[in-house]
Amino acid sequence: MANKPRIALIIGSTRQHRFADIPAAWMKAQADARGDMDVEIVDLRDFNLPMFDEPASDAYMPSSNPAAVAWQKKIAGYDGYIFVVAEYNHSITGPLKNALDQAYTAWARKPMAAIAYGSMGGARALEHLRLIAVELQMVPTRNAVHIGGADFWKVHPGMGGSGNLADIEGALLPSAKATLDDLAWWAKATMAARAA
Repeated sequence: MANKPRIALIIGSTRQHRFADIPAAWMKAQADARGDMDVEIVDLRDFNLPMFDEPASDAYMPSSNPAAVAWQKKIAGYDGYIFVVAEYNHSITGPLKNALDQAYTAWARKPMAAIAYGSMGGARALEHLRLIAVELQMVPTRNAVHIGGADFWKVHPGMGGSGNLADIEGALLPSAKATLDDLAWWAKATMAARAA
């Protein structure tokens, strides 16, 4: 397959003082260094999505809200996704759940991976996201990057940390490689299957 997969790295938090930009930039650098995928950061802050209020999902009827339609077109242009997952109360953020609900058909038959963070490495939120992804017909990868525990506090600027993932990079690189290997394989496989 000649074309490299196009991957959206989706920042799932919209809070003013979010941590998400730091792991997003780090994960993009890891992906870019490989050369086997083209990764673009997609920030939910840049999309003025209304709360989902359509009569039905776009799996059953076209959406009427222009912002939702624009989001669907944006997401449809990718071959896979890396989500930057903040854990809020054992789940994903409200804006991320709303963004997922707004674009059912665009997600289908494409892989998703994640870099998650929180006191437990965002594990509970990511498991919730994987369940949602299955319902949206995505292919969740087995591997993911988790920033948690002492590592999370060490780099979270709002908690007195450095703000520099290089300080914990040794702990993250093996999982980042495994995650991106999974994503690249599944992106190529699903691209070929969708083209068949």
